[in-house]
Amino acid sequence: MTITIIGAGAIGGVLGAYLARSGEQVIFCDIEQDHVDMINTAGLTIEGPEETFTIIGTAYTPEQLTKKNIVIETVFLCVKAQHTEQALKPFLPFLSVNSQVVSFQNGLCERQIASLIGSERTIGCFVNFSADYLEPGRILYGGVASLYLGELDGKISNRIEVLREKLQCWGPAQVTDNIWGYLWGKMSYAGLLYGTALVDATMAEVVRNPDLRETLMELCSEILETADKENVSPLGFDDWEPTLVYPRKTRNIEELNFQLDKLADRMAANKKTKSGIWRDLAIRKRKTEVDAQLVPILEIAKGHGVKTPLLEALVVAIKEIEEGAKQMSWNNLYDLEELNKSLPNTTGEASVEIVP
Repeated sequence: MTITIIGAGAIGGVLGAYLARSGEQVIFCDIEQDHVDMINTAGLTIEGPEETFTIIGTAYTPEQLTKKNIVIETVFLCVKAQHTEQALKPFLPFLSVNSQVVSFQNGLCERQIASLIGSERTIGCFVNFSADYLEPGRILYGGVASLYLGELDGKISNRIEVLREKLQCWGPAQVTDNIWGYLWGKMSYAGLLYGTALVDATMAEVVRNPDLRETLMELCSEILETADKENVSPLGFDDWEPTLVYPRKTRNIEELNFQLDKLADRMAANKKTKSGIWRDLAIRKRKTEVDAQLVPILEIAKGHGVKTPLLEALVVAIKEIEEGAKQMSWNNLYDLEELNKSLPNTTGEASVEIVP
């Protein structure tokens, strides 16, 4: 099996490097010519908490790879959510009936991929390790975290078992019969991460702020309520536990605070102390994935009649920072807190009372 990594940046670069080092046939594909050239010549270097290593790989730009006119068996799609269709479309003619595309992305990208190639050729993936593209041929890796593979229909197939085995060279990849549970669980976590990016501070500093926890958890609850309406049971990972946040009526403040403290400790210990969202806004000065991650949730929520005032305000604030109309500030989070205080204490779910 040849694995084609489309998007050889942070996530794709790390996974591809580990797979190539273990002897797997890997093709790297990236739009950045200088990154492609570096992988082919000096190599791709992964700087992790446990080790730093370099592999010499085989890399192409999309234009170069399509000109080779070869069948693409297995795709690891590792691009930003907003680039899903743009990245995959050039390769559609080169996919066979037995090809498979695995979405190593943030968001609900599997829905879009399946619309392009069919659900039978789409494999869901939840991946949560942190990494940053630093420069051509160089990636900062935060260390092993959670990775789950799953069929969209919940079946445990032979093909995902094969992929799980191959990914053991990276770490403890697992399979699941509830991939949508992990994906929606991560989207609720994404709401929290977008919230932390409203201020120029570490993720841990924001999560540890007791003044803001109630507002941040209500923000996440809007996403979790939407998942509930989709008949999905969100799952937890890496010290994020959606069931402690939602349903609101069963929320226990002591248990939740204990878990959030654990989450903050994990964030502080990570080599990457600020989110990729923060990096897009503060360092790269480019748009985040908000339009491809949170905006679709607003649309799904609207279809179910779920009210999402905090999520809507968060999206507006992120876009204002993207456009330079607003700066990162703690005031942005306290504005959300004021909005939360102004909202009625019910959501159609009977009660939002926090159990003491």
